[in-house]
Amino acid sequence: QVQLVESGGGLVQTGGSLRLSCAASGRTLSSYTMGWFRQAPGKEREFAAGISPTGGYTYYVDSVKGRFTISRDNAKNTVWLQMNSLKPEDTAVYYCAAEQGPVAALRLRPDYWGQGTQVTVSS
Repeated sequence: QVQLVESGGGLVQTGGSLRLSCAASGRTLSSYTMGWFRQAPGKEREFAAGISPTGGYTYYVDSVKGRFTISRDNAKNTVWLQMNSLKPEDTAVYYCAAEQGPVAALRLRPDYWGQGTQVTVSS
């Protein structure tokens, strides 16, 4: 079992930045594809960013490319999502997820989810 705990959410103005963290326990993350999903009010949960087990490959949904950066440190069992130039449409609950398969599997149905952290961007 892998337990994922997100932190770093909050309220920020348009154009601001936040850095989300996802700390894992239970197992080492070094063999897991990791990702961040988000769910805005009244909308379905969507994939936002993903990173391969070694960190060599990253993946982003078009709406966050150039603004968000996903990274990881397997020695610290932690994944981050640096979010810059935030927009009101980025307002959502952000979830960390872990998947033993490739990013395609992560996007379909991750093995593990965190509890989520709220990000609110005011206009």
